[in-house]
Amino acid sequence: MIIYTDRYLVHDLPTHPENAQRLKAIMAFLEKDGFLDKVRVVEPLAAGEEEILKVHTRGHLARVREVSAAGGMLDPDTYTTPQSYEVALLAVGGVLRGIREGGNSFALVRPPGHHAEGDRAMGFCLFNNVAIGAMYALEEMGIKRVFILDYDVHHGNGTQRAFYSDPRVLYASLHQAPLYPGTGRMEEVGAGEGEGFNINVPLPPGTGDKSYLRALEEVVIPMAAQFKPELILCSAGYDGHHRDPLGGLLLTAEAYRRISELLLTLRAPVVMALEGGYSLEALPLAVEAAMGPLFGIEVPRGKEGAVEESPGATRVVEERIETLRRILAPYWGKG
Repeated sequence: MIIYTDRYLVHDLPTHPENAQRLKAIMAFLEKDGFLDKVRVVEPLAAGEEEILKVHTRGHLARVREVSAAGGMLDPDTYTTPQSYEVALLAVGGVLRGIREGGNSFALVRPPGHHAEGDRAMGFCLFNNVAIGAMYALEEMGIKRVFILDYDVHHGNGTQRAFYSDPRVLYASLHQAPLYPGTGRMEEVGAGEGEGFNINVPLPPGTGDKSYLRALEEVVIPMAAQFKPELILCSAGYDGHHRDPLGGLLLTAEAYRRISELLLTLRAPVVMALEGGYSLEALPLAVEAAMGPLFGIEVPRGKEGAVEESPGATRVVEERIETLRRILAPYWGKG
């Protein structure tokens, strides 16, 4: 099931990287490729304030509503239009619909969410769509364990902060470092009862499919398997693609296909929510590749050639995998 509405397009600033053309490009590509004929496409219902308040403060909710009323900036990177508050509620609602209906789904939502913290918007994000979804699942649906995989090129500081002390959520992020927002060190493993339930895999520029997938296969997925999630949520960002203008990783669409395949081995419903991805040519390819395994649809391979990984990046990732194993061994063993 794909969750989508044209209302996501009215939150738009054409000169900003996070604009409506991103979703237009995805939907046009999926339609031309015949993919939309094979998957049910449904519309979201707007989230209510009570859902937003599961993660965000009343002050933050009020500020987003007030600034959006006239259209303005919430921080130097994060814009609103007079429709943005409504659209942000629909973005959260898209993730919630996927969770409520069960099964695998992809919420093609805007604005993105994983940088939004409890009390502030940042990094193009107004409300934290995935974090709200996880809290809803825990509090309203009786789900006991949620695994969140964040594969945006930027670290999901807002999601990490929301669950840093919560053992009900295993949060794992593979992200480029150094890069905005500067969080996501390997040593950030959680606190209190949540210690050991936060996994960060910082990757150097030049990391390609080989080392990225090795980190996922050797560190993240084995620990997620030990966690035994009842629900998997993904902050599905595609700005790690080698053609993306905002990142320095060298991933191809095949990496995103493999991520989906690996998540399916955990045998829990997977709900993906769109985060970043700013190349209008690469983004649709990567999204379709991720959707293929998710919905059991064969997507032709080889639509783009292989990209050679930086040898220096290979060495750094090897070292970081070993470091992560040592750091996380007291909590999860070595997988």
